[in-house]
Amino acid sequence: MKIDKKIIKELSDYLKEFNLTEIEITEKDTKIKVSKNNVSISNQPQLVSPTSSTANVPTSAAAQNLKTGTEITSPIIGTAYHAPEPGAKKFIEIGKKIKKGDTIMIVEAMKTMNHVPSTADGIVKEICVKDGQPVEFGQTIIILE
Repeated sequence: MKIDKKIIKELSDYLKEFNLTEIEITEKDTKIKVSKNNVSISNQPQLVSPTSSTANVPTSAAAQNLKTGTEITSPIIGTAYHAPEPGAKKFIEIGKKIKKGDTIMIVEAMKTMNHVPSTADGIVKEICVKDGQPVEFGQTIIILE
């Protein structure tokens, strides 16, 4: 696989220009993700998995005290959607039991719909974002008990 350094440079420039922490582009089987701390290139099918990092996410002390349980965070910056399309059944609801790997939400970034899988088994205690709400990288989107 030949890596086009111009694409990485261009994405890095976008990070600075738009004050982003991370940007990702996918073409066929190649995915290039550039963040302020690293560059990642993958030739595997696109599967976005949440990370446990909550760096650069402002939260108040009161909000942290209310959030007890397993937090699932957004793996990317984008717009969160609770269902695969408007009017369709939601992926999750409060009180619903989910398993690790189940799709909990879709985060749209750069016109790409990224399914966000659960990183743990549990029962949905709280949905922290509204349908259609913008989300940041590392922002808590649901809490499991």
